[in-house]
Amino acid sequence: MKTYTNTGNKDTRSGFGAGLTELGKTNNNVVALCADLIGSLKMDEFKANHPERFFQVGIAEANMIGLAAGMTIGGKIPFTGTFANFSTGRVYDQIRQSVAYSDKNVKICASHAGLTLGEDGATHQILEDIGLMKMLPGMTVINTCDYNQTKAATIAIAEHHGPVYLRFGRPKVANFTPEDQTFEIGKALKLTDGDDVTIVATGHLVWEALEAAKVLQEKGISAEIINIHTIKPLDNKAILDSVSKTKCIVTAEEHNYLGGLGESVARVLSQHNPTPQEFVATNDTFGESGTPAQLMEKYGLNANAIVKATETVLKRKK
Repeated sequence: MKTYTNTGNKDTRSGFGAGLTELGKTNNNVVALCADLIGSLKMDEFKANHPERFFQVGIAEANMIGLAAGMTIGGKIPFTGTFANFSTGRVYDQIRQSVAYSDKNVKICASHAGLTLGEDGATHQILEDIGLMKMLPGMTVINTCDYNQTKAATIAIAEHHGPVYLRFGRPKVANFTPEDQTFEIGKALKLTDGDDVTIVATGHLVWEALEAAKVLQEKGISAEIINIHTIKPLDNKAILDSVSKTKCIVTAEEHNYLGGLGESVARVLSQHNPTPQEFVATNDTFGESGTPAQLMEKYGLNANAIVKATETVLKRKK
């Protein structure tokens, strides 16, 4: 089994900041807007280098989305930045009407997503944002797994015309994808080959899936791990090619099982190749305050949970 090395834990929000800084140097049409969370979104360097292209809107997220939509009319490529809860739930009407319906070239960049926001608690830990965003016609939905991939995705979405939701997080997590990678929207990445089970994961759960694969290998179970960084458009072919071999699948995400990656995969399987599937996700619940590690353990969003789900789905194979 191919192994991956953690080159050092880094937060994915810093990957966004690094990507935005790079875009500031290479694309004069890129502008950035922030809702009073410059430090949290790592937008400091872009602001320092390009003050004329940075807009601090304050705690007025709906206004930020409206401003961003308007800027696209003049050919600008706006990147909005705030917490995932405020990027989606608080401003859904503005995103639907002013961005998605109008097909505006706005990049909605959302940090502090999921349970790993940690101690800030349930009011800030949005677990339904992927569902909200993927249901909007024309919206591209991306959920990156580490610092390097987040940086690459940030740079890539500037070249994509149309609304994008880019989701990333607060905690320092394993950084294991190539530093020099090219990010291709809608193209899943097969990380390991396997014959017994397909495990498709997104975001912080990708590294957990790789850790689970090591445990499963010790048990004599060969797992094929696929990194689904783009949830919409979904790489149907990568999923179907894999399950045609393994005959069962586990989906893993830091999101409610309702409306997330798992449901998108289930739709593809039901249409093309009905296959036993187990979900690693939150079970239609809000979160609570705690450290990221504590919450991932309690809500079953780690390598141990993926191992258990795999053992369950293997019993359902025909």
